[in-house]
Amino acid sequence: MKVCAVICELNPLHKGHQALFAHAKSRFGGLVCVLSGNFVQRGEPAILDKWARARLALESGADLVLELPLPWALAGAERFAAGGVALARALGCVDTLLFGSEEGDIQPLWQLARALLSPEFPQALQQVEPTLPFARRRQRAAAHLVGEKTAALLEKPNCILGVEYLKAILSQGGGLKAETFPRQGAGHDMPDPQGPILSASQARELLRQGAELTGRLPQATLSLWEELRAQGRCPASLERLEAAVLCRLRSLTVEDFAALPDVSEGLENRLYQAARQAGSLEEFYALVKSKRYSHARVRRLCMSAFLGVLRDAPCLPPYLRVLGMTPTGREILRRAQPSLPLALRTGDFQKLGGEALALFEQEARADDLYALSLPAPLPCGQDYTQGLIKVGF
Repeated sequence: MKVCAVICELNPLHKGHQALFAHAKSRFGGLVCVLSGNFVQRGEPAILDKWARARLALESGADLVLELPLPWALAGAERFAAGGVALARALGCVDTLLFGSEEGDIQPLWQLARALLSPEFPQALQQVEPTLPFARRRQRAAAHLVGEKTAALLEKPNCILGVEYLKAILSQGGGLKAETFPRQGAGHDMPDPQGPILSASQARELLRQGAELTGRLPQATLSLWEELRAQGRCPASLERLEAAVLCRLRSLTVEDFAALPDVSEGLENRLYQAARQAGSLEEFYALVKSKRYSHARVRRLCMSAFLGVLRDAPCLPPYLRVLGMTPTGREILRRAQPSLPLALRTGDFQKLGGEALALFEQEARADDLYALSLPAPLPCGQDYTQGLIKVGF
């Protein structure tokens, strides 16, 4: 059985994901999802919790769902990709990494990945105007190595992430093939009022508004949404955590901010001053954001500060945590030759101890805070009481 992996957030699962999963099932016997936990790259709680999104993945064609732990789920593209690729490789039975992109042709993405890892790239970067935002500097430096047309792919969000996946495969020693699938429907973060396939951001907005979305989102997503909404289990909202986040930010020192991931060049001072002045999260983001520091990066730093995610986290995830499976997923696990310890239940972390236990306990504390972002807040301990999600047994 050939197995492929998809690294995803499913925030929420929409028809573009459905098309990607269908393509994966047409090409491979098994599909593994590496899924972000309860907090996502946008620096906010996922609209549905990780167990709901794992169920949606399994009902939509996935066979096995692994959790991408917090320090990688709440990171920029490079670290996010490195964590996801590491887990796919560690399973020991994944043949191919599959991802969506605006390009649909993987060769120029491989070309970019190799160029960005080449010894010539730092030299090319030094020749670019240093006051430009890093993303623009990187694209211009890449153009010196691969040409303007190929470098322009670094303007496209899914291509950017795809290049990071390929960089991670190369950096971690290969072993995985890679394929890309043309992105379906509206562009990343782009509204498409009439289109049949919504972007994730538009889907979240319309779901929160209570819009009629029959035919525009998968029925599995709509059914589970209605079920959980009736129970007060969705939508999760950063607004419900805002006062708590601001309290946390105001309690931190300059040294605390300096210990966050991706903080350098005096950014800790800017964060500290903004925290002392801001009366809302939007004001905090605006005070920190600049040409050098993107809005998304500031949001991630803010949430990292709230959840206690520090730069001393391991380079790569130290375990494989299974959130859910189908009977085919169980067979994948039987055939796997994992290079990391497998955790199917919380008791497994107690046996592992050390770094793995510390990281799981951090995840569980973050999920206790996530529970306060729900319309009907849940008690602590969901990571200890929620069982494995099983579909098709």
